[in-house]
Amino acid sequence: MSDHHDHDDHEHHDHHHHDVETVGAAVVTVSSSRSLDDDPAGDAIGAAFEAEGHDVVQRELVPDDYDTVQSIVDRLVDRDDTGVVVTTGGTGVTPDDVTVEAVRPLFDKRLPGFGELFRRLSYEEIGSRVVGTRAEAGVASGVPVFCLPGSENAARLGSAEIIVPEAPHLAGLANRDDDEE
Repeated sequence: MSDHHDHDDHEHHDHHHHDVETVGAAVVTVSSSRSLDDDPAGDAIGAAFEAEGHDVVQRELVPDDYDTVQSIVDRLVDRDDTGVVVTTGGTGVTPDDVTVEAVRPLFDKRLPGFGELFRRLSYEEIGSRVVGTRAEAGVASGVPVFCLPGSENAARLGSAEIIVPEAPHLAGLANRDDDEE
């Protein structure tokens, strides 16, 4: 670290003083063909949170169905122990890829930088095929919600490189009004 950051310590501290120490993560796998016993993408997301000392408070597996996806995410963001929701699957362009459409109406705010950064990082791995991924994020009922593709590599990349590092900060900010004393 260079010395020029010393004068930013107070600013940096203020910027992060709402961060939560431990995030309760709910992981939702959207798939009509997998089971929780065969869920490498969901396993990768859970492992990324647990590796950094966070808790996986709920694991769900739901079929590619608009109403089912929307209701499970809506229920999870209302749980007291859930600080972040991560879905995996249903973000592509096939007719049964409905996760983004189901979750988007729940967002009070969208987080476009997540999808942009995810596609930028994914480009290294899959090249121009990133145009077919609709990874998206937003805040629903004060809880950050991230929608990742269903591949294990995408789930690992998105959770380990972006979501887990940013979740404590985003969860603290998104929930700030509820927690102010």
